[in-house]
Amino acid sequence: MAEPSTPPRRPAPVDAITPEQVRRMEESRLRAKALQTQRQQETRSSASNRPQNSYPTGAGQKRSHSEISSSVPPTTRDARNSIAPHARQHPNSNNGLAEAQDSGIRAARKFQKFVEYDFSKMTDTKGGFMTEEDDPYNRVLHAADNDEKPANMTLKEWERAQLQRRLRERREGPYEPGLSVLDQNAKKCRECGSLEIDWQWDELLHTQVCNSCKEKMPEKYSLLTKTEAKEDYLLTDPELRDADLLPHLEKPNPHKSTWNNMMLYLRYQVEEYAFSARKWGSEQALDEEFERRLKETKDRKDKKFRNKLQELKKRTRVDAYKRARAGGGGEFGDRLGRGRHEHEWGGSVEDPETGMAKKRCVECGMEVEELEF
Repeated sequence: MAEPSTPPRRPAPVDAITPEQVRRMEESRLRAKALQTQRQQETRSSASNRPQNSYPTGAGQKRSHSEISSSVPPTTRDARNSIAPHARQHPNSNNGLAEAQDSGIRAARKFQKFVEYDFSKMTDTKGGFMTEEDDPYNRVLHAADNDEKPANMTLKEWERAQLQRRLRERREGPYEPGLSVLDQNAKKCRECGSLEIDWQWDELLHTQVCNSCKEKMPEKYSLLTKTEAKEDYLLTDPELRDADLLPHLEKPNPHKSTWNNMMLYLRYQVEEYAFSARKWGSEQALDEEFERRLKETKDRKDKKFRNKLQELKKRTRVDAYKRARAGGGGEFGDRLGRGRHEHEWGGSVEDPETGMAKKRCVECGMEVEELEF
């Protein structure tokens, strides 16, 4: 068996590409690529020099992809053209609208009624969230928030400012008025004559008393809430709201921060007004008025109960009367047949307490209320 051998080479075709032709084709391709690059550079330079709103309008003219990607119209809703944060303001703000118009961006048709608010500038007025632009004459909206740390202040400086504000309100520490024994007109405690009085009580409650006397005599210098003053001393809301008549302290409500402030009154001031001739006159008169109101409340509840009971009796008697008429005769309360007792009713008598007419059985003494039709 003969071994395999390499087949002979095929003869080259007559029309094969020569190396010279390959060189010329490569030169032509490089020249065409250089010409295309030059044209693209010219197109970019011309697009950057002309205004953005000018586009080719001739028939059959088309912009190149490089021109579209390099220049984006300002009216296009593109994320690269966004409104500055300070331009997103309330629609009533003229500055925000002017800046938005200058930027050239317009909202889509379905978002034209959409309003963006800056919640950091809103204030909870207990009746809705409002901004300063909504009500320029509202002092609550324009008041400075003392509980919020300013941006240009460190935490330690802010805590120091808060402490100073609390001391200034209570008139303590460095803000406490000076004391001098030589001053003849200096304010003294109304109980012990001490010069170290509570200046906050002196300013708001118009009472000069020291802290030790407040602790020793709570029956005079304890604080009463508005509810206690109304229930125990029978005072009205207009009297308690009058600061000249009954001065009071205001503190945040401990039950809920959104509720109205708690109003505190001094006990001896409330008692002096309640026991004076302007109100009840004396303690005995206050007790009598308290008992009278309790009696009126009890009588009103009893009367309401009796009225409901009478309505229930009427409905019961009507139902019993209808059942008796449907069963073949007889009156309400009678027991008929089988040897049982039959009532013999006497005349009707009006009951002075209930005002209802009653009748009594002559034999057994049973009483029933008579229903008039």
